Amino acid sequence: MNDSQSGFRKGLQRWFQRVLGQGYTREDLFEILREAEKQGLLGQDALDTIERVVQVSELQVRDIMVPRAQMIVLDKSDSPREMLPTIIESAHSRFPVTDGDRDKVVGVLLAKDLLRLFQDDSETFSWRDMLRHAVVIPESKRLNVLLSEFRASRNHMAIVVDEYGGIAGLVTIEDVLEQIVGEIEDEHDVDEEEGMVMQRAENEYVVKAVIDLEDFNEYLSANLDHEEFNTLGGAVVSHFGYVPQRGESVKFSGFAFEVLNADSRRIHLLRVDRLSTQDASD
Repeated sequence: MNDSQSGFRKGLQRWFQRVLGQGYTREDLFEILREAEKQGLLGQDALDTIERVVQVSELQVRDIMVPRAQMIVLDKSDSPREMLPTIIESAHSRFPVTDGDRDKVVGVLLAKDLLRLFQDDSETFSWRDMLRHAVVIPESKRLNVLLSEFRASRNHMAIVVDEYGGIAGLVTIEDVLEQIVGEIEDEHDVDEEEGMVMQRAENEYVVKAVIDLEDFNEYLSANLDHEEFNTLGGAVVSHFGYVPQRGESVKFSGFAFEVLNADSRRIHLLRVDRLSTQDASD
């Protein structure tokens, strides 16, 4: 850290101490920062990030975790080749491993640890050698505390338990970071230059939820009601009756919509499948 950075940091610390010592509230702090943004002293992106950093301490793991029913897990009784379709389809890098049911998580498997096994074309497989320790945390843990623990332990995934010790879900370091920096694009995401819709197969698309419904209707020759809702995400949430989480799906208007990415407030990304006449009537 150079002298100018050190001076800025010390000045900022003194400013916070003075503000907090005078009994200012968190909202007072936000108001000061927003005024700084209006004066051009702070960028909008920086302001948004600072606000999310402050607010993240108010969130608990239960607010962002992947629920138990939506966890993608591997079972200890399966062979590596039997696990492969699940690993490829989900495109995740880490998987909870269970022993019979979802309440018996025995460890975490990293997909990359299987690469050596297939490279050597070996049938020898030992769970003892492959499994990583599963970190278990309560669903009431605050996100700022969890992030510090992730950084200290270098773990990227934790199993969440409820007050009775049952598995409630899982959370990853990416889930926490997205609360601070916004959505982190992954291999399912559509790049900006590729527009709002990416066609994956003849009747399969990955679509950003913010797409205007009229544009969606035009692109896919659909007939969703664009008078009531402006975006595809709004229409999908309406059919659920709540904000769905990753992995949940719904069918309407001749399409199946699966949530690929969402947070506690909105849907970000959807997989859209055009249904056959028979599937649409089921």
